[in-house]
Amino acid sequence: MDSITDYINQFSDKVQQILQNIRNLILENAPDAVEEMAYGMPGYKLNQKPLVYFAAYRNHIGFYATPSGHLEFKEELAQYKQGKGSVQFPLGQPIPYDLIKRMVVFRVKENQNT
Repeated sequence: MDSITDYINQFSDKVQQILQNIRNLILENAPDAVEEMAYGMPGYKLNQKPLVYFAAYRNHIGFYATPSGHLEFKEELAQYKQGKGSVQFPLGQPIPYDLIKRMVVFRVKENQNT
């Protein structure tokens, strides 16, 4: 996969819409971020440092805001399955776009200060 659009377009219409919403949310809140495929998924860098990543899976959307982004929002993320620096948003539940937005904004501020 060499483009994020190609990545998004390989999924069902429902999942494409979710992925595009997340993409738009990231670009609106991190307008200086550079988009690129990384680790087989859409990734964003700011100031040449990783910002966030996202990916679609069979039953969930994976969102990766590095360990610090997840630690900052650990109480709100507690209801979701998690790994170190990752969270799974089930496709059968509403996607928490506001939470994702706040995580992106947090990571932008953190990224600009380091």
